[in-house]
Amino acid sequence: MNIRSLTRGDGVVIGAAVLLFIASFLDIFSIDGASSSASIPSAWSSGPLLLSVVLAGIVGAALVVVSHGLPQVPKIVGLDLGQFGVAFTVFAAWSALGNVFDPMGGVDNVGSASDAGVSAGTGLILAFIATLIMAAGAIATPLVPTLQAALVPAPKPAAPQPYGAQPPGGYGYPGAQQPGQAFGGQPQQGQAFGGQPQQGQAFGGQPSQPQQAPTPQPQPPAGDFSPFWFAVPVPRPLFAEDGSQAPIAELAPGTWYLAVEQRGANLVAQTQDGRRGVLQDTSGIQRG
Repeated sequence: MNIRSLTRGDGVVIGAAVLLFIASFLDIFSIDGASSSASIPSAWSSGPLLLSVVLAGIVGAALVVVSHGLPQVPKIVGLDLGQFGVAFTVFAAWSALGNVFDPMGGVDNVGSASDAGVSAGTGLILAFIATLIMAAGAIATPLVPTLQAALVPAPKPAAPQPYGAQPPGGYGYPGAQQPGQAFGGQPQQGQAFGGQPQQGQAFGGQPSQPQQAPTPQPQPPAGDFSPFWFAVPVPRPLFAEDGSQAPIAELAPGTWYLAVEQRGANLVAQTQDGRRGVLQDTSGIQRG
């Protein structure tokens, strides 16, 4: 599961699930005139409330988040896990609304029982608010671009070294002081520090053979395109380089990928496992 592929909408769903779990331990009833020491049950003491609101909401939130974190979302009866999760969250919110309006359920219709003085408690009200936020976040995430942004921003990678650039001077690199060279001097090859004659040259005379200047090595021309890191705002397919429309991978938000080539408006991208493909939709990408 890739945590960096989670979105801000998933963060809203996770936060609402935590709030729902906390609300399940609070009082579900508020009774007029009851003393502070009165024992009022929580959602864990009510089977219908526990199953239809608390567990349904938490299971729905888990399905929504897991479906966004998996590279390949499994499907059940033609529907993926995320769609099942959205249905669970809507069902939990609807059930919580019914319990807020009628916290006693059918008990007030039995014999002389009455719900006078009994209203929805803190736990029931918080549960309704949590499931409502959860369902709204699960439904709105695919529709609102702000909620589609990455929940955990990826760290910026180091900028790729420009083509043809030399590493900094140091031992073993061009520009470093070579062994046998006097400190602070610029002696030529075969010439000792202090102006001694070069090799093959008589003392006080002309050199017997002029030294041949080294032939400069041609440098390959630098292209207009330099590789760079980028991230996508939403999941996007990566197609094969042969032009077929079969996706070979999916780029997930919050992960950095390397663009190695540009083909018109498209980019040739490389994934972490070394696969290369063509990214056709480059709108809104974030350059590293």
